Amino acid sequence: MRLRFGLLPFGLCLALLGGLAAFGLTERSTAVERTVPQSAQEISLSFAPLVKRVSPAVVNVYASRVVQQRVSPFMDDPFFRRFFGGDMGGAPRKRVQQSLGSGVIIESSGLVVTNYHVIENADEVKVALSDRRELPADIILKDERMDLAVLRLKGAKGPFPVIEFADSDALEVGDLVLAIGDPFGVGQTVTSGIVSALARSQVGASDYQFFIQTDAAINPGNSGGALIDMKGRLVGINTAIYSRSGGSIGIGFAIPSNLVRVVAQSALSGKKLSLPWIGADFQDVTADIADGLGIDRPTGALVSAVRADSPAAKAGLAAGDLVVKADGIDIDDPNALNYRLATRGVGSSSTLTVLRGGKEMQLTLALEAPPEVPLRDERAIDAESPFTGATVVNLSPAVAVENGYKGNRERGVLIEKIADGSIAARVGFQPGDVIVDVNGVPIDTTRILASVAGQPADAWRLTIERGGRLIRSTIGG
Repeated sequence: MRLRFGLLPFGLCLALLGGLAAFGLTERSTAVERTVPQSAQEISLSFAPLVKRVSPAVVNVYASRVVQQRVSPFMDDPFFRRFFGGDMGGAPRKRVQQSLGSGVIIESSGLVVTNYHVIENADEVKVALSDRRELPADIILKDERMDLAVLRLKGAKGPFPVIEFADSDALEVGDLVLAIGDPFGVGQTVTSGIVSALARSQVGASDYQFFIQTDAAINPGNSGGALIDMKGRLVGINTAIYSRSGGSIGIGFAIPSNLVRVVAQSALSGKKLSLPWIGADFQDVTADIADGLGIDRPTGALVSAVRADSPAAKAGLAAGDLVVKADGIDIDDPNALNYRLATRGVGSSSTLTVLRGGKEMQLTLALEAPPEVPLRDERAIDAESPFTGATVVNLSPAVAVENGYKGNRERGVLIEKIADGSIAARVGFQPGDVIVDVNGVPIDTTRILASVAGQPADAWRLTIERGGRLIRSTIGG
């Protein structure tokens, strides 16, 4: 793992604090029954009973994938291959990349939740239980947007120990929490701390920015582990740390359990994870915007655009509206609104409190799955062109959500993946790029792109959209 200044995924969850006897606050005695501290007067007691009860449900996750590695880059040149004799020194060699993380058993049949970045691109996943059994696991759901994945244990029958979900919205700053995991691979470790902050939205670890911040020590290897409350319930999945050195400096972040629950329920139902799509764009409220709106502080989610025939349009939401509450809960920024709607789930509705022209009004918003219109019509471009090796799909609300596309283009072709070493990769295309036009031809569908790519050309004039910015270039000629 490369350690950098900034946010780092940390793998397995921190283990709970085993007791305070080492500090002289208790006497070691097997005759004394231990209970979880309930007050300041009882703080000299131990967390040990809580740890013993929940730690068996926290596991180690080992993910591996095989990659091809060529010994010498010169072996790509035909002259060197002939000179040195075929594959001599240049045959690709297999190398196994491994990652270590944590997971939490959330269902007695063997359902484990962890971070997406722990199992990303894995060919094989194994889970080590607290009783030292090591079991293979299948990835049954993964979502990069939330940085969450769900595994199913194989090779042993349950019931397995589980951790019960808590309502993460009930957390308050200052609440005691415990973290369990395997930092740096040293073995299951317990740490304690408090909830340092709620609704942190400038973390950058996932698309759903609404993290619990804690000072419980979290280190590389803790990703996917459990953050629990004083009743032994899951309040979060540890995901990232802020660090100068790679070690804990007391600033860790966890995905709230209410969001984790949405992913878990989807995995249990066997359905593809679908998150609400409302067809509106939002922006933060600055101090200047707040003055213009006549409100005393910058808060809420300001509607910047509404797509026709979308749930937002049907609810009556319009550009310039300021969403200040969702189901009675204050909305500080677009990330908070995004989180609230995600936890409500597809098929439900949300009551939005909106300021329009200085007046407050209530709108009922239906939470629908993003439509796949037009159909994605996936195509792998193999004709000799700058796009050779790219897999493309038609842009739709469903495709936009799945790929994190945040632009305003309603039609177009999005690059979903690019083959390693392909022409498209060497040209510099990236997954998520939207192809706007090629040699003056608007690219509205994958069929049009495949046709244009199949026509010989001396030069290729391209326009793509990346991160909301148009990029024009010419290749060849």
